[in-house]
Amino acid sequence: MEKVIYTISFVDEPGAPQVGDRLRGEVAARLLDLGAHALQFNVADDDVSAADGLRMTTSEAPADAFASIWVDSAADHLRSPYDAAIALAGGRQAAYLVTESVPIRNTQFPVAPGERTPGMAQVVCFRHPKDLPEADFLELWLGSHTQIAIDTQDTFSYVQNVVQRVLTPGAPAWHAIVEECFPAAAMFDPEVFFDAVGDPERLARHGQIMLESVQRFIDFDAIDVIPTSRYDN
Repeated sequence: MEKVIYTISFVDEPGAPQVGDRLRGEVAARLLDLGAHALQFNVADDDVSAADGLRMTTSEAPADAFASIWVDSAADHLRSPYDAAIALAGGRQAAYLVTESVPIRNTQFPVAPGERTPGMAQVVCFRHPKDLPEADFLELWLGSHTQIAIDTQDTFSYVQNVVQRVLTPGAPAWHAIVEECFPAAAMFDPEVFFDAVGDPERLARHGQIMLESVQRFIDFDAIDVIPTSRYDN
């Protein structure tokens, strides 16, 4: 089984406010009919508007939504019907074949298929610095950084996706796509985000530790941070 992540951007046209409904309705039904084993949609919608201050973008067409699908094969000729189904959502699509690591699975806030996961799902697309070898990047991120992120933030889901291939010509060549789910208050309260409620010293310490860690392996000239709502199917 392989995992494909699609990014959907409406930088060229209106339609972002409706993309969540289209994904969870017509698009989800079509993907399941085609044989997708599982679906996840992340949408930058009004439910995460309080997190606008966390949004950071460097790409030409930042995503308004993400669609993750698990399929038997992502080979071009077998994936093309899924590409066509995602296109029903509108906007500009890019697709990425990824390998998925789940250091924290969401067991705290289980939801029924199609329902919104409580809180905020922050999706981060990024590249590593040009002078950082791939093997060193993976060791720093997946090895050293993983526990640092868990220890310094209040997350109830943590998904790390290593981009193996960019499947769409001309798409941003991201090296990684990360999702971290936070309590709703983390959208506007740094103390919640950094697991330091009522403790300014802990907040400062966690923020500094996190910054020093990510600076080792993220190129901050090539990063998009998108607060979203998450829906599983």
